Amino acid sequence: MRLLYPLGLLGLLAIPFLIAIYIIKSKYTEQTITSTYLWTLSERFLKRKNPINRITGIISLILQIFIVILISWALAHPVFTLPGKALDYCFILDGSASMQTVEDGESRFDAGKEHISKMISSAADGSTFTLITTGNTTDMVMKEVDDKRTALRRLDAVEPAYVASNLATAAEMATRYLEENPSCRFYLITDRAVENATNVEVINVAGNVTNYALDEVTYTYGGEKNLTVKGKAFSYENDATLTVEVFVDGGNSPAASADVSVTAGAAADFSMSWTQEEFTSLTVKIKQSDNLTLDNSVTLYNKRADAKSKALIVSNQPNFIKFTLSALGISYDVVEANDNAYNYDNVRGKYGLYIFQNYTPAAMPTDGAVWFVNPDTGVDETSGFTRRSAEILPNSTRLQLNPSSKNRVEALLKNTDKAEGTYVKEYIKLGTYREFTTLVYCGGDPVVLAGNNAYGNREVVFGLDLIESSDFAMSYNGRIILYNLIEYTFPSLVDSAKLYCGEPMSVNVPANCTGVKVESPSGKEEYLSTSDAIAEYELTEVGEYTVTAVTSNGTQVAKVYSQLPVAERTLNAAESHFTVSGEISTKKRDGRYGELLYAFIILAVIVVADWAVYCYEQYQLR
Repeated sequence: MRLLYPLGLLGLLAIPFLIAIYIIKSKYTEQTITSTYLWTLSERFLKRKNPINRITGIISLILQIFIVILISWALAHPVFTLPGKALDYCFILDGSASMQTVEDGESRFDAGKEHISKMISSAADGSTFTLITTGNTTDMVMKEVDDKRTALRRLDAVEPAYVASNLATAAEMATRYLEENPSCRFYLITDRAVENATNVEVINVAGNVTNYALDEVTYTYGGEKNLTVKGKAFSYENDATLTVEVFVDGGNSPAASADVSVTAGAAADFSMSWTQEEFTSLTVKIKQSDNLTLDNSVTLYNKRADAKSKALIVSNQPNFIKFTLSALGISYDVVEANDNAYNYDNVRGKYGLYIFQNYTPAAMPTDGAVWFVNPDTGVDETSGFTRRSAEILPNSTRLQLNPSSKNRVEALLKNTDKAEGTYVKEYIKLGTYREFTTLVYCGGDPVVLAGNNAYGNREVVFGLDLIESSDFAMSYNGRIILYNLIEYTFPSLVDSAKLYCGEPMSVNVPANCTGVKVESPSGKEEYLSTSDAIAEYELTEVGEYTVTAVTSNGTQVAKVYSQLPVAERTLNAAESHFTVSGEISTKKRDGRYGELLYAFIILAVIVVADWAVYCYEQYQLR
């Protein structure tokens, strides 16, 4: 036996006070009688000794002293040792996304926590509790906690994850812990069917469920604002006919729907098309309900919905450029290529891209990216290039792609075919006095350049006519380079607007960026480093992430939808084995008994009641 709070024995100081009160308290009481005859008659009885009354007072004092001793002892909290009655428990709780499957109104994760809670509550006092959880990371949440209330409180604070957990890492952590504590008992709480378990008892919380899912959902724009959504639908446990619906910009009524017949475990393609003018987001949902809703919907975002992505075409022959921008989902306005039609003061702040074809403005725009297509003259020094002369070739000459392996060159020439030929009959010799990247050469002269102008905005220069004097616009490489340059001109904060939970999200830090903030679906905010061109952020939740970048030109916002990992969609998946390597000892831990709270309360009530009765008697007999 040991005392947790020895200072509780200071309560024994109350014993001398009880004895002092017993000695000095009055033994006589004032009484009113009806006549002196009765008083005289009673003297004969008063002269007799009444030892019972005296013994009663002493017994009361002894009882009070005894109760004070017991209360002081209880306050000191004695703990009794029970040899070999307690155990060391180690729980491994699967926190993967599939554990959020809901059955009978309770998630599998909550059911697993309830199993652990019951085992902790029923364990012998003196047992220790260790908890390993899997999820975003595999962590030992608590280690050898011997207080049940503390263990239950820490267990209650554990939250499920949205990623595919790694039980192998948990098994390695449990093995290391077994080396420290050979007498520990291990329990794995999961919804996976573990075929072979070593040194661990598996508690499976899976049941009969239904799960539908969407994957590979994309959209494309066709001519005349024709919007098409395609994807795959799944039903993992049984054959089903599913209704897939599309909602535009969070609307309540679907813009399109399709019925899909799905075979269990196999993908079924679906496609929906309709006319759509403008949109910011498309939410694709399965109408039917199931036990895991996290993979029933996907949100797609229009990267070009921001007004900053709008272009102004200054040209007298804008058809090809208009077609190219339309195909990429970029809205535009067109003005004629002359000083009367184009007035920068009238359009300032309205566009993210200015395209000048066969025309050169008097001054560079300062609020957006700039393309020069076959410029007729040079601009001022803020542009970074000069127009030297026009070169007319005797024969069609093949253009050469920059063979450099620099990151910028590879990014702007990605997906091009080095063997494919693009030819030109006439081009403009360009000079540069700013650091530009050359993408295409003709006889050693730069023909297509990309870089930043003096205002920090991106600039592209085509030293050739895209159609009349070259086949650049019609060639495979020309079209690919145009697409890459659009992506370069309107740099997306995030390359992909559709990722999977558990994957890293790469954020492209814009030029002159002062801060990048990421807001998760649950509302958590985190600021990323802007020191490098690319910042990475790990997705840990299912739903919509918002990325906001602040630059000298304003604010740029991108949204990303993080989907449930494919591996977590099979809700009753099998796990080949879970092994905790090592020898488990049969030795048990000493238990303890120290629950004296109720005894303390009873004794305290007795003391209070005794003194209350005494005080009441004194009051009544005054």
